[in-house]
Amino acid sequence: MLKLGKFEITNFGEPYVIAELGSNHNGDMDLAKKLIDSAKRSGAHAVKFQSWSKDSIFSKQVYEENYFLADDYRNREDHTLESIVEEFSISEQELIDMRDYCREVGIEFSSTPFSYEEADFLVDKLEASFIKVASMDCNNYPFLDYLARKGVPIILSTGLSTLSEIDRAIQTIEDAGNKDIAILHCVANYPPKDENVNLNNIEMLRDMYPYPIGFSDHTIGTAIPIASITMGACILEKHYTLDKDMFGWDHKVSATEEEMKEIIDASSRIVKARGSYRRIVTEEDEEKKLSFRRSIVAAKKIPKGKAIEREDLEFKRPGTGIPPMDVNLVIGRVAKQNIEFDKVLSAEDF
Repeated sequence: MLKLGKFEITNFGEPYVIAELGSNHNGDMDLAKKLIDSAKRSGAHAVKFQSWSKDSIFSKQVYEENYFLADDYRNREDHTLESIVEEFSISEQELIDMRDYCREVGIEFSSTPFSYEEADFLVDKLEASFIKVASMDCNNYPFLDYLARKGVPIILSTGLSTLSEIDRAIQTIEDAGNKDIAILHCVANYPPKDENVNLNNIEMLRDMYPYPIGFSDHTIGTAIPIASITMGACILEKHYTLDKDMFGWDHKVSATEEEMKEIIDASSRIVKARGSYRRIVTEEDEEKKLSFRRSIVAAKKIPKGKAIEREDLEFKRPGTGIPPMDVNLVIGRVAKQNIEFDKVLSAEDF
């Protein structure tokens, strides 16, 4: 069991849903507030930002080569990668403001730090209840060690990572004295092909580690995240937007408010419907037995004194008489009286 704020997380339990705002605020804090409001309406438990600056996310070489630019930006002469990063980054004061706004709205706040200083600010100043580690840092073991020692729960995304890298990441966090861990199956590609999502990895990770296992989703639509809940994912992270066509990095693979509501409503139903491993006949089904099940009935007129044969019998509703499973107890018995066609038979008839 892992506790995030007031929410207790267990495998196969009610899923903790994180609306990943990332940089979908596009550097506009008014838009960020609208995203927070919308995420709250959708039923999400938390919103998550990304704490990075121009200096903490890319090296100079990347900015010079501009190869990280998405296709959306390649034909925009007014944008370079460096200018977009500067535009979409969020300052410390803005993060404070967003944390305070989340408290006002009543939704959990967190972020993904990309540097040691950003991690310090996230935990020491913002008092985030958990740290979400981006997939790219699953093999950044010195950073994982530092994050683990901050003393708050770690949610680790595993996109890009081999099983041995994941194992070493978990060991690193544990060795730092932190066992408040959740692991998210993730495919880092945006969006992945369905055949590459491999939701069965959720079960595999659950078999390997004694921690809650969730899913960080980069697919388009609602089908795959809903399916992850049927696999027992107890944390669901999905990018979140107000408009998929908005200018920005992740809007196209993000969920809208309507989609997030659909995912959350379905998740709640799935958890309830998953029910018990033990076979249970409900009270409602018990009540329906009499009207839905069959009884032994006379397939023809049966005269008094006749020994009952199999061809004299048929099985029809309701289930108020002798059940079909007792047919061999009826065959060979002698009719006490004339029995009309289609009569529901009882012990008194023989």
